[in-house]
Amino acid sequence: MSDIAKGRLYGVGLGPGDPSLMTLRAVEVIAEADVVAYHSARHGRSIARSIAAKHLRADHVEEPLVYPVTTETTDHPGGYQGAMEEFYEAAAARLAAHLDAGRTVAVLAEGDPLFYGSYMHMHKRLADRYEAEVIPGVTSVSAAAARLGTPLVEGEEVLTILPGTLPEEELTARLAATDSAVVMKLGRTFPAVRGAMEASGRLAEARYVERATMAGERTGLLADIEADSVPYFAVAVLPSRIGNPGSVPSGPGEVVVVGTGPAGPLWLTPQTRRALADAEVLVGYTTYLDRVPVKPGQIRHGSDNKVESERAEFALDLARRGKRVAVVSGGDPGVFAMATAVLEVAGQAEYKDVPVRVLPGVTAANAAAAAAGAPLGHDYATISLSDRLKPWEVIAERLRAAAAADLVLALYNPGSRSRTWQVAQARELLLELRSPETPVVVARDVGGPEQSVRIVTLAELEPSEVDMRTILLIGSSQTQVTERADGSRITWTPRRYP
Repeated sequence: MSDIAKGRLYGVGLGPGDPSLMTLRAVEVIAEADVVAYHSARHGRSIARSIAAKHLRADHVEEPLVYPVTTETTDHPGGYQGAMEEFYEAAAARLAAHLDAGRTVAVLAEGDPLFYGSYMHMHKRLADRYEAEVIPGVTSVSAAAARLGTPLVEGEEVLTILPGTLPEEELTARLAATDSAVVMKLGRTFPAVRGAMEASGRLAEARYVERATMAGERTGLLADIEADSVPYFAVAVLPSRIGNPGSVPSGPGEVVVVGTGPAGPLWLTPQTRRALADAEVLVGYTTYLDRVPVKPGQIRHGSDNKVESERAEFALDLARRGKRVAVVSGGDPGVFAMATAVLEVAGQAEYKDVPVRVLPGVTAANAAAAAAGAPLGHDYATISLSDRLKPWEVIAERLRAAAAADLVLALYNPGSRSRTWQVAQARELLLELRSPETPVVVARDVGGPEQSVRIVTLAELEPSEVDMRTILLIGSSQTQVTERADGSRITWTPRRYP
């Protein structure tokens, strides 16, 4: 006698709640199924079953998959996770018995089966043994946007979907860094989600949608919602900012000095991304402005790298007239960069009422050190070799003092087309006080497409190979260089000093 053919497994997306939003394919699959399975809490009521109710027949075999625990505690030896794993294994075994008997099984899922859906736990356990098909459904994200009647994302905006169960600080960082967002799984998480919206500066634009397309639907401003009234089936929405007056921060003008790190978008912090997104006007050296993604409606004023004071005054004048201005700086704005220039001008009487903030960025020394290992692992000094704003005699004096103290040195602005001799003089000066074998990191364009990080000795340092895109890290007497199994070399400075 031939084996009975195995049945087929379906994960059926039912949409957000309104039965009329089920797809034709979902209705067809339910009609073809021998067995209809659905998840429910211990009270036995299933939202998925209620959505599909009018398509269920008397001859359907129904398999309620009842969670042993939802939000309450459990005495299972494996805790909540152990109880759920045991439940999923048992539920999959029940469905497998039907499939082995040749029956077609449709597992109903609210929204989309593979979008935070319980069906995925069955799919992962059964799809490698049985033919399986997933029927996509309208997600609560799309339903919420539709019920709000506002675009979620437009143009090149980024949509981030977050579970409200993340720690509040993590939510804050992610909300600050994105254009648009939807936060799922509210209920008990609502106070933390609201706190994250406020801390990230997004609360005023946040919207709330409860039971989208279902009976009892509620929408409104997130800030107006009482925490004890929020169910699990609710979402927080940050809609598109384009053409949306409610998304524009209100209040007086201000200047935010922003550090973009040593290269492109990978080096931006969430706080920096938020400040750049909120700004009406961007001001900065053109090379650094080009690192910032273009946003509709945002005005950009680029200028040469040698007009720091003029740039600062221009930004403060705009802020005094009510504009939100971001002054864009490479690296960290407080390390040989724009923060000092802005704060110096802001100290003048006519600008003392203009709010000024400084947001940090990854500075070149830290980026180069990480690429080479950990040469800044102990005390170090940071010195600029540029004599444009201070005489070389001062630079030389500071180099001697730092070298005599046996500090690791991070040398910024070592050379340019108009300054070719400082590196050579610095090397000769340091060789009077340091061993010729002292490790030197020569790091160029760190984080950029032409990144080059080499470890040489002080005696081998070639000044002609150093330009304005290079930073030099000069080791102390304790700095080590070791070779790894793959042939690469790393350098590091011990934290203990003899």
